[in-house]
Amino acid sequence: MSGVVVTTGVTHRFGGTAALSDIALGIPAGSLTGLVGPDGAGKSTLLSLIAGSRKLQAGTVRVLGGDMSDSRYRTSVCSRVAYMPQGLGRNLYPTLSVLENVDFFGRLFGQRHGERQRRTARLLESTGLAPFRHRPAGKLSGGMKQKLGLCCALIHEPDLLILDEPTTGLDPLSRRQFWELIARIRAARQGISVLVATADMDEVLHLEHVIAMDMGKILAEGSVEELMARTGAENVGSAFIRLLPEERRRGHNEISVPPRVRQAEASPAIEAQGLTRRFGTFTAVDHVSFSIERGEIFGFLGSNGCGKTTTMKMLTGLLAPTEGEGWLFGTPVDAHDIETRRHIGFMSQSFSLYRELTVRQNLRLHARLFHLPAEQISPRMEALVHRFGLYPYLDALPDSIPMGIRQRLSLAVAVIHRPEILILDEPTSGVDPVARDSFWELLIELSRNDGVTIFLSTHFMDEAARCDRISLMHAGRVLAIGAPNQLIAQCNAATLEEAFIQHLEQVAPANPGQGPGPKSLADATTPMPSGQADPAAPSSFDIRRMYAYCRCEALELLRDPVRLLFALIGTPLLMVAFGYGISLDVENLPFAVLDRDRTPESREYIDNIASSGYFHERAPLHDLKALDRRMREGELDLAIEIPPGFGQGVQRGTGPEVAAWIDGSNPFNAETVKGYVQGLHRHYLEQLGLESGTYPGLPADVQPRFLYNQDFKSAVAMVPGLIGFLLIVIPAMLTAVAVVREKELGSIVNFYATPVTRLEFLLGKQLPYILLGLVIYGLLVLMAVTLFAVPLKGSFFALTVTALLYVSAATGIGILVSSFTTSQIAALFAAAIITYLPTTNFAGLIDPVSSLTGGARVIGENYPATYFIEASVAAFSKGLGFEGLLPFIRVLLIMAPLLTLIGVLLLRRQEA
Repeated sequence: MSGVVVTTGVTHRFGGTAALSDIALGIPAGSLTGLVGPDGAGKSTLLSLIAGSRKLQAGTVRVLGGDMSDSRYRTSVCSRVAYMPQGLGRNLYPTLSVLENVDFFGRLFGQRHGERQRRTARLLESTGLAPFRHRPAGKLSGGMKQKLGLCCALIHEPDLLILDEPTTGLDPLSRRQFWELIARIRAARQGISVLVATADMDEVLHLEHVIAMDMGKILAEGSVEELMARTGAENVGSAFIRLLPEERRRGHNEISVPPRVRQAEASPAIEAQGLTRRFGTFTAVDHVSFSIERGEIFGFLGSNGCGKTTTMKMLTGLLAPTEGEGWLFGTPVDAHDIETRRHIGFMSQSFSLYRELTVRQNLRLHARLFHLPAEQISPRMEALVHRFGLYPYLDALPDSIPMGIRQRLSLAVAVIHRPEILILDEPTSGVDPVARDSFWELLIELSRNDGVTIFLSTHFMDEAARCDRISLMHAGRVLAIGAPNQLIAQCNAATLEEAFIQHLEQVAPANPGQGPGPKSLADATTPMPSGQADPAAPSSFDIRRMYAYCRCEALELLRDPVRLLFALIGTPLLMVAFGYGISLDVENLPFAVLDRDRTPESREYIDNIASSGYFHERAPLHDLKALDRRMREGELDLAIEIPPGFGQGVQRGTGPEVAAWIDGSNPFNAETVKGYVQGLHRHYLEQLGLESGTYPGLPADVQPRFLYNQDFKSAVAMVPGLIGFLLIVIPAMLTAVAVVREKELGSIVNFYATPVTRLEFLLGKQLPYILLGLVIYGLLVLMAVTLFAVPLKGSFFALTVTALLYVSAATGIGILVSSFTTSQIAALFAAAIITYLPTTNFAGLIDPVSSLTGGARVIGENYPATYFIEASVAAFSKGLGFEGLLPFIRVLLIMAPLLTLIGVLLLRRQEA
């Protein structure tokens, strides 16, 4: 077997589910080949293995003559392969402009500035995107996103172009333009091989070589004509059905829609008049008017984002309109009327099922949610299970049953409360033709036998043709309404798709994606000789590829006000909260006196305590019972009992004694109060002795002298440490989320399927946050000096060098966290726990590391925050310069690259 792609015995499993089973195929070089089948057939898994973005489990995959299990070959061949994953613009960066996205991909393949500019300009011109070069990718239409994705894929002139369901979600006009663009690309670059996956049988006609797949297996392959001749089918959809195993197509019948019997003088089931919905300055639905009769099957056609779902939500009370009005069975729709929704059944595209509940439990739960009487639940469930063929799956979980059965279950859930209106949002997306036909049999039965009004949206033209009437919608406006045959006749078109395209062309602006023709596209590329690799050495470190990710991340960060404000404003706010909220100062403590002596000497003793600033005098005590009560209620921290004869003892110089009662519920406060009382008592006696000469004092007097923070101010002690706390928590969280966000959005495939190395990728993501961390450091130091009045006595330069290494270590922790987390929420929690707990408990922020024992001591001595907090305190309070901070710098100089290196080693180069 030969070809541009050759696979033998490829098997891939996700848990206990086989996504691919013993796949063996050869894809001809220079051909337009398509993998055809429903969602779950294994198309995307196979394409990701061919592109090298997913790790091969079993079998062999050879691409352009080399083995993709060889990491060195896989990295080198990336420059000859382009991969567009499934999903509109999934490999694009939404905040980057059209020009910036293409430029980013050019940098990933090591292209120099001049070459990158020439190729980008020609590609944008040839695809009609040049006028939109400065528009963010997230604000492009679906068709324009796919064309931009093609530009990004073609920037390095690949020999193999892999497209995973590139037209999903596109309207018929955008789909036609996309396939015309593919044809121009192939005409411009002779010999390029294009491999496409699709679930739309109508698109199979564009393919030269077809590989039909279902449930991880290849059903057949060949040209469209060969497959149709082999099955004796009249169309592609029928050919695919006949290729399925007997058990998969057993009971399948051709769909026949009987005529609808109209109800005389009945008010419309749904009616809209001038419905408009705005989100800020964007108008999603613009003055839509139509009516749907009772028992009618009414279809909404249009691309994603044209306003179909928003219109449905307004007409079912789920969303209030900005203007206009809607009626259900002649009653105005009220978004706040819960009772209205009881007449409606809703089935979303993603199936509204609880994955942890069985089929039986899902049905019972939804029956209860809709308040079916208890005696009706079991009979209703029994009827639906029989009607929808769910008996074999009653005790199975939704994720374990075939998609077609899951679709029936979702429909059963939607109609369990006998709704009069059924809303279906693209209900058959990704379902194979047999399951789609079976599903439509149920819909037709509900409409014709039960009189249910069915309001559905779809991208499939054969489904639209089965509706009683359809609405063609674009950019929030209804273009036309009528029966499918009527719309075809009005446009003198051969098919419903052609009629829809004619309506779109009448209202759409100048075609933004068709391009000026093959000659221009040919000029945009210079074919590369077969087998020639990209001039950049993919196995070595390339600063251009690292800078591509660094620049991309910096632009995304600057254009994301939430993350930027969180870092630049949230961090100083935390500094204020912690700086003022966490205080070790013990001042103005409430105390009262039980004075049993009542002499001038006792009064003078009390004044000595009250004037110290540490204590605030409260109402005097009259007995020990009052002392106990007031201290138990928390009114007092200290009670002084002065015994009778205190004054006489003072006069005789015999060293009078007093009793001090201290609230010991807070040990730290209690110990501090004890020290204060002892010191004040001693100071009083010494002053008394100096004044009268009657009290000699102690033979030797030890006078402590404090070198740093002589006033024992909490701010001086805490603020330098808080800088270290905030500089590790915030940068680590931001960096972890930055990497994991690529996994969630799917753009991580740009790392998997390009020559970028792990070190280039992670350093590119890390550097912007190191720079941001230094900016935060500058703000915190400024706040410490000005707001908290903590002087920086040491070298600012030396502390900044230490901060640079420390922030590098903090972002390295974020890199490490991102290597084992797959969601942004998990990354945030993991980064917060790994940084917050050790910094507060083991890094000397509160308790010295030297006082710790066991595992706590080990963590403290090997954690970056320990060394920066010590360095920060030393620079602020002790006035140390570069030489004094050098021991801390040396440790951080080892920790910073080590943490990043561990993250690099743990980061996967392929999906599992």
